[in-house]
Amino acid sequence: MGKYDKDAKALLEAIGGKQNISAVTHCATRMRFVLVDDKKADESKIEDIATVKGMFTNAGQFQVIIGNDVSVFYNEFTALAGIEGVSKEAAKSVAKQNQNPVQRAITVLAEIFTPLLPAIIVGGLILGFRNILEAVPMGFLDGQTITQSSTFWDAVNSFLWLPGEAIFHFLPVGITWSIARKMGATEILGIVLGITLVSPQLLNAYSVSGTTAAEIAADYTWNFGFMTVEKIGYQAQVIPAMLAGFLLVYLERFFRKRIPEAISMIFVPFFSLLPTILAAHLILGPIGWKIGTVISTVVNAGLTSSFSWLFGGFFGAIYSPLVITGLHHTTLAIDSQLVADFGSTNLWPMICLSNIAQGAAVLAVVYAHKGNTKEEQVSVPSVISAWLGVTEPAMFGINLKYMYPFIAAMIGSGIAGLFVTLFRVRALSIGVGGLPGILAIRPQDYLIFGIGMVIAVAVPFVLTLFFRKAGIFNKIDRVGEAMAVDLNDIDQPVVSKKGQVLELFAPLKGEILPLSQAKDPVFAEGMMGQGVVIDPTEGKLYAPFDGQVTLLFPTKHAIGLLSEDGTEVLIHIGIDTVKLDGEHFTAKVSQGDSITKGQLLMEFDIDAIRAAGYEVQTPIIITNSNEFQVDPVLEAAPISLDEAIMTVTHL
Repeated sequence: MGKYDKDAKALLEAIGGKQNISAVTHCATRMRFVLVDDKKADESKIEDIATVKGMFTNAGQFQVIIGNDVSVFYNEFTALAGIEGVSKEAAKSVAKQNQNPVQRAITVLAEIFTPLLPAIIVGGLILGFRNILEAVPMGFLDGQTITQSSTFWDAVNSFLWLPGEAIFHFLPVGITWSIARKMGATEILGIVLGITLVSPQLLNAYSVSGTTAAEIAADYTWNFGFMTVEKIGYQAQVIPAMLAGFLLVYLERFFRKRIPEAISMIFVPFFSLLPTILAAHLILGPIGWKIGTVISTVVNAGLTSSFSWLFGGFFGAIYSPLVITGLHHTTLAIDSQLVADFGSTNLWPMICLSNIAQGAAVLAVVYAHKGNTKEEQVSVPSVISAWLGVTEPAMFGINLKYMYPFIAAMIGSGIAGLFVTLFRVRALSIGVGGLPGILAIRPQDYLIFGIGMVIAVAVPFVLTLFFRKAGIFNKIDRVGEAMAVDLNDIDQPVVSKKGQVLELFAPLKGEILPLSQAKDPVFAEGMMGQGVVIDPTEGKLYAPFDGQVTLLFPTKHAIGLLSEDGTEVLIHIGIDTVKLDGEHFTAKVSQGDSITKGQLLMEFDIDAIRAAGYEVQTPIIITNSNEFQVDPVLEAAPISLDEAIMTVTHL
């Protein structure tokens, strides 16, 4: 009988049996199922299984979080079920077959824009700061802006336009690169294609409306004798870049199948890139620009019409459910198009307020459940994360669990969205969400948006407490009952090691960050336990204490350690690096080996991993943190190997 035989049998039954499984695989922490019918999975029964730490559905996969012993559980599960597992990529492929065309389109859109988000967020912060410098009259400067009164800040403002322009005006380069990367085409061709859409040789997209047809014909036209093509740039345009990127991918696939390998290096890029560039400027660009303009015009008209308040209230309320379905990724493209066409967007302010509302609802749960230290390890970081623009930890970790805070946040977000839409609040840029989102707002709208922020905090907070007490939308968090259970859990008799402290030293050189900033939501939400993340600057992993290697994945991207006092640690190098199948990783120890603090455990090639398209951010997690009090020593700072990063105290 295996270690997890009972739990594996329970999971197989709760998930709908063998006949309900199309494919199954696993990664470092999760079982990943593609189910025939998701409705047959009994989530309440799955949640009751002792080994299961959580579950969620993403991109057509039903994912069950097991922990760092997932490989053992997986082997016992597949043996018990009598099925063979598949690779992670194969599971993703099967999962896509379960998606309808709309879901597939949304998945593709999400996978295109997700790699661009760090740049877009940075760009939003930069442009927001520039707003304050150049557009806000200051009373203490006699009504002048900061740039008008200071040569230094005028130069800073001018300098900041360099990255701001690179991120937003040249966004088509990022889009075409991301499409090529996602669909397995040659990435440098995607970059070159994007550059041809924003080249300085072309008439800037922002100057088209101010240039006459005669000037365009005379100065910005290619004359091929039998036809002419206008030299129009597509700065900040989303749809033209997407259409061109997809054409490049499909042309490359077409010619790669038909051109002999011996000469493919020369002719595949030639026959793929040149026709795409021509089609982009002759057909796809004009059509894409028109489509984008129509979409942005319709959205803008809806948000500026006499019924704008109704649209604003509706969108503000449903944005959070859109995040759950993944449909929210479509708004990023619409926002970008609105900024390109109108110089500002009326959609982004409501998105910022939705982030704030979800955080406020969690804050109310923190207040209502004060003293529940176990839940606070998830809820408190979730508030901070939501108010900085990332709501998934708040929604999946707390609000959807209880449901009534989620509905309270939707109502508060809807009222706040209605309010700011009524007063025509607009954002000059996108990328900055949550409380910092005010930096993106037009200076003349600061006051109204500030009131909207107060609404987005106050209404969800009050409604959450009211719904909880009145039992509205509240089936599992009964007043007085839940706290009694939680406090009983806390007051259980402690082991004899109570008060014993272990110091964990940095296993990597780099920059340490709070766990809430992990780029994988499973780690960020604390589902695997408490800890920190490190962005490494050197591809060497060292032992953080004396102990033993309890788990070493065949793919070498994750390693489990056990200290001499019983602290279990999972170190997961990178995000989704399991897909590399061990490439670029070299293990210096084996599973079962004893280790000493500072011993080299693993080497990995940071540059090669990043070049393959993966993050190297590394979570360091105490997987049995329910037995300890975990206290990070540093919040965000450069870290060296001789520095302590966490103290772990036995409870």
